[in-house]
Amino acid sequence: MNALTTLKFVVAKRATAQTPTQQRRNKLCTKLFEQMQLAQAQAEGRVFAPTKFKTVKNAESGERRSIETIKRVKQWWWVTADGKLNLSIRYGAKVIEVSKGKNAIELSSVDELLPTLEIVKQAVEEGSLDAQIDAVSNKLRSGFKK
Repeated sequence: MNALTTLKFVVAKRATAQTPTQQRRNKLCTKLFEQMQLAQAQAEGRVFAPTKFKTVKNAESGERRSIETIKRVKQWWWVTADGKLNLSIRYGAKVIEVSKGKNAIELSSVDELLPTLEIVKQAVEEGSLDAQIDAVSNKLRSGFKK
């Protein structure tokens, strides 16, 4: 019993669900992490090919099974005509307006890409982009209604 006396016991209840705001933050953070991995892979000269599981149905037997396929990850940055890099932040299929009237971050070189993605991810975790994420999320959801 001596070992247990050094521990602090409390009454605690685990939260069963996240708020919609926290779910949207987590979704965007996951996508930002994928972009960071893609940028890192391109910088190192290798191919980034994450996998996902897809359920397929056999036409003859009707049996469903999961197969592992390569997940397509589109890069959020592109090179402009003047040689600079533009980075847009996406939530689903929509681009987030990061600042009023501005939908991309301009970078002078590829070397700035990874640190910029880390800064954006930190801002999302802190909740700095909650209003923009909410606006884009509502716009996306309205497209699914009949």
